Amino acid sequence: MKISVEGTVEKAGQVAARAGSALIAEAIERRGFANIILATGASQFEMLKALAQEPSIDWSRVTVFHLDEYIGLSEDHTASFVGYLKARFVERVPALKTFHAIDGLADPSSELARLNALIADAPIDVAFIGIGENGHLAFNDPPADFDAKQAYIEVALDEACRRQQVGEGWFASMDDVPRRAISMSIPQILKSGAIICTVPDSRKAEAVRGAVEGPVSNLCPASALQRHPQVFLFLDEPAASLIRTKG
Repeated sequence: MKISVEGTVEKAGQVAARAGSALIAEAIERRGFANIILATGASQFEMLKALAQEPSIDWSRVTVFHLDEYIGLSEDHTASFVGYLKARFVERVPALKTFHAIDGLADPSSELARLNALIADAPIDVAFIGIGENGHLAFNDPPADFDAKQAYIEVALDEACRRQQVGEGWFASMDDVPRRAISMSIPQILKSGAIICTVPDSRKAEAVRGAVEGPVSNLCPASALQRHPQVFLFLDEPAASLIRTKG
């Protein structure tokens, strides 16, 4: 795992986007197209802004797979991850080849079948992800399923995850936060050729320490990143405050 610590949230996002864009361009050069995964949340604001402005990528050759979405939430809800990605990335990259969004209002079983069929023959070149306050990857809360057989799975959201969504201002109260979601599984995330993980803020420091220095355990799902040969972790100084290795 290569760790980069930057002075500000903005800088961490910009450096992460630059590293990811080089990997996308490399995939396009090698094979003629690229498949990527995009995450959402407050941690991805600066990275997505910089990535959408990256001039070196032929976006007409790039397909985006959506990482996770709440079950029962329409895309016009202020907390919808589909709405988030459309506003902060897809609409800013009009040349994008395809965006495979998760439909939160669809029947979950049917939607899972559709998503799993879409990604089955689509090798992922770069996954752009974050880490939750509880150490989750996507919506795989602890204890996460490290042996999931499907690319997309239905998951229950734990209290810490739901509390984070309220704390970040996406929902007014815990009662408003959905209890279930569709998420890309950890085994599927780890199939990606490279992983760009952007994690700012001191409230993520404990989770970052678990991911980087703790044992590989489903009680800290992000620790699974230790099993991947090409992970690039981009932190600001507060997020990196508890780890010993900083570069």
